[in-house]
Amino acid sequence: VPCNGFGYDVHKYGQGRQMKLGGVPINGAPEVIAHSDGDVLLHALTDALLGCLGQGDIGELFPDTDAAFDNIDSGILLSEVMDRIAEAEIQITHVDLTIIAQIPRLSPWKEAIKKNIASLMHLPLSSVGVKATTEEGLGFTGEKKGIKAVALVSAHKPCI
Repeated sequence: VPCNGFGYDVHKYGQGRQMKLGGVPINGAPEVIAHSDGDVLLHALTDALLGCLGQGDIGELFPDTDAAFDNIDSGILLSEVMDRIAEAEIQITHVDLTIIAQIPRLSPWKEAIKKNIASLMHLPLSSVGVKATTEEGLGFTGEKKGIKAVALVSAHKPCI
């Protein structure tokens, strides 16, 4: 049975963690304020996967009130959710990801992000889409106050 999951995440810029997107450090980018490593893209992707599972959101599974998740690599969180995907026998067919930020310019990093996500999810490169856009100076991203990401996961669930 076809299914889709959608994820959305936001992080504020400020003194905190080095920016990582899709597990790739973005050198020279603003730092992000976060409990985990602050990887907004992997957080949105993890939420989209949880949507396919019908199992809530990343904050429920990995609460920011738990010291065990302080500065945790978001790839570990993604891996734990991918284990749940495998247990549920859900076949991921495609992920489509968009990063929304005025700064930094992300074109130099998109291919590395795409390759890393494909590797983390055991998908061919052709099954991962990574895009970046600005909001033309509008809103908190346009005012260079933060970054956000959205993720759409397409999958097939076994018939129940």
